[in-house]
Amino acid sequence: MNTTVLTELINQYGYLAIALLIALENIFPPIPSEVILTFAGFLTLNSELHILGVIVASTIGAVLGALILYLAGHLLSAERLEKILSGKVGQLLHFNDKDIAKSINFFKKHGSKAIFFGRLVPVIRSLISIPAGMTHFDCKKFIVLSFLGTAIWNTILICSGHYLGASWEKILTVFDSFTTIVVVLLGLIIVGYYFVKMKKAK
Repeated sequence: MNTTVLTELINQYGYLAIALLIALENIFPPIPSEVILTFAGFLTLNSELHILGVIVASTIGAVLGALILYLAGHLLSAERLEKILSGKVGQLLHFNDKDIAKSINFFKKHGSKAIFFGRLVPVIRSLISIPAGMTHFDCKKFIVLSFLGTAIWNTILICSGHYLGASWEKILTVFDSFTTIVVVLLGLIIVGYYFVKMKKAK
């Protein structure tokens, strides 16, 4: 999907297109939200779109997408995950019941912070909805925290696109670097976790 397609969709369906694109991006990212939001911010300069309207539409779309993943996590449940990980998958990943229990307890203690701040971090902002659903985190609280965290993220991107104007794509370089750093850090954490587990297992 390129900017021409985005322009046609947004010009034809306005705020609805923005909401649906962001909802889709949260569930299955065909195109990063950074592109959609900064470009939408740029379009506020030469269309009938307004910054506030774009922020509200994109935030509603993001929360809808988050809710779908929350429900998926709710359906998965810790018990079903334990069954999945009790077989070959769990042996391959070196996961056991204690690991699941620790993860759930961690989320129950720090879930509110994880949801709010997770919305400000690439990759994490989508994935955080699944453990929230698995631990049956209060749905109303989940919506409020997701809305607030997402609104901040969306406002930054949309305003960046608006004020940079025709140079809106420059901001993508910054966010690409930020995303790369986050992914590398997550990878290192996961590798480190498995390394420690394997050493303990010996």
